Amino acid sequence: MARLSYYDKLLVAIAGSLALGMAIGLATPVAFLSGLAAGAIVATIFVYEAMFRNPPIPTESVQYKAAAIAWHAFLGLTIVAAAV
Repeated sequence: MARLSYYDKLLVAIAGSLALGMAIGLATPVAFLSGLAAGAIVATIFVYEAMFRNPPIPTESVQYKAAAIAWHAFLGLTIVAAAV
């Protein structure tokens, strides 16, 4: 059986956070988009760990900056969608 690397585990945690938020939105009186937004906020902790505290690529990289912008744009859109 293959062992998961540190970053694979972070990806699983991100997906799990979003899935848990979705499940909460579907199975409880909490609105679906609110649950999903909460999951995205929790996933942000793991993204922060992977991108800023322990990045796999040098922080001066253009890819690093593009990934940070893309994630925050996604998070902002999710929060706006939950508020509407």
